[in-house]
Amino acid sequence: MAKLVVMYRNPKDAAAFDKHYSEIHTPLAKTIPGLEKLVVSRGPIMTPAGPSPFHLIATLHFADMGALQKALSTTEGQAAAADVGTFATGGADLLMFDTHDA
Repeated sequence: MAKLVVMYRNPKDAAAFDKHYSEIHTPLAKTIPGLEKLVVSRGPIMTPAGPSPFHLIATLHFADMGALQKALSTTEGQAAAADVGTFATGGADLLMFDTHDA
């Protein structure tokens, strides 16, 4: 299994971010070929040291790293990536993981 973790930093307008994310971005992301599961974690996101700079964290699950990389190169993957710039005014950090059970 491979995961793409997208950590959205606190936006300038949380209500506008949430509206766009739920009404436009999530449906767009769900069209990405090979996406097996999309998990969204909403704030308040906390750390052991206190509040986090992140507003929302999305975890996209794929069969393996090859499927994840292929998905990002598709028209749907490129459209979802381009859409991030239209609503994520606080920025976003992306991490890719190859995962396995311990």
